[in-house]
Order: sequence, then structure tokens, then C-alpha cells
Amino acid sequence: FLETTLLTLVNYPSLVATNAARMVVAANEKNTYSLNTKKPKLAEFGLRRAQGPDGGFSASKYSAIGGFDGTSNVLAGKILNINLVGTHAHAFVQTYKSLSEVEDMSASIQNSNGTLGEKVILLPLVQKYRSNMNWHITNDGELAAFISYACAFPNTFLCLIDTYDTLKVVVLLLFLDFASPLIGTILFLIKNSCFNFFVPSFSWT
Repeated sequence: FLETTLLTLVNYPSLVATNAARMVVAANEKNTYSLNTKKPKLAEFGLRRAQGPDGGFSASKYSAIGGFDGTSNVLAGKILNINLVGTHAHAFVQTYKSLSEVEDMSASIQNSNGTLGEKVILLPLVQKYRSNMNWHITNDGELAAFISYACAFPNTFLCLIDTYDTLKVVVLLLFLDFASPLIGTILFLIKNSCFNFFVPSFSWT
């Protein structure tokens, strides 16, 4: 009886923390793709998938012990003082229909020293990249939503790119100029076909 109790108390925390630590090690390997050699950020998004009434909170706690940088679990973040991270909803993307909705939106580009630089209107910059890539079939509403989100969170931009068609989302290219450390995270969450598209196009090593 005592052995079973101890095992159930230890096994799950050990499993989550060990897996988290292994992911941290893998993400920081020398050959891992990352932008500007910045340390990749790891975040835990498992609240809706964790088993049991306490699974989500415990997963957030033990992921942090294993070295993760943040969690989407607001309660765990507040109680355990873990950085909160998150994305927008698919519904947010679907509320935008046209690029005209964001034509005046601007954001400050982050300088190499981490300070915020001058503000720029994002739409012309986005359109430049789309034109350079000859990718005019991108969904304009989706593109507008990303521009709006980037204006609100210019240095922690993290978006869902599978609302319509993952492989047609070109707006991510824009944020290479913003030196976002989260692009590697985004690419890791989507299909290998998308990853294989981006890797040959840019020197990320």
C-alpha cells in the first residue's frame, strides 16, 4: 500500500519534469534551428489535455521545474509565479475580412540591444514580403488579424497559422525583421512540410 502511494505521488511529477528537461536540452542543442542564436523559449499548453482534475495544474508546475519558460495555465501562473504565455483564438482570425481594417496599424521594431525603435506601419512591410515571395493567395482576413495581433504584441508575437491553410501563411516572414524568438516554437507546432519550406529559405543556424 505504501509503495503504491509513493509511486503514484512520484511517477507523474517525475515523468513531466524529466520530459520537460529533455525538451529543454533538445531545444538548446547547437544544431537546433533558432533565430539570431537566441535561446529558444519553451511553453506548456497542456491544460485542456492533461488527465485528472489536478493534471493541468501539476503539469504546469512540473514543466517549470523541468526548465520550461512559461505556461498557458493562468491559475498556475499566478499561484506558482510562472510566466504566462498564450496565443489568440481562431475566432479572432475569423473576425477580420480585409487588409483595409489594419492599414494604419503600426508597431515598434525591437533593436539589437533589446530596446524599442521607431514605429513602422506594418501593412506595407507585409505586402512587400508577400510580393517578394509571389504569394498573393494568402487569406487577407487572416493576414489582417496577424498584423493586428503583432501591433498589440510586437515582441512576443505568437500566432495560430492553421485557421485556413497553414502553408499559405506568409506573414511569419515579416517577423524575421522583429527578431522574434518564438518563430521556432511556431514552426515546431505545425507540419513538417511547413518546416521544410522555411528551413532552406533562411539561415537560422
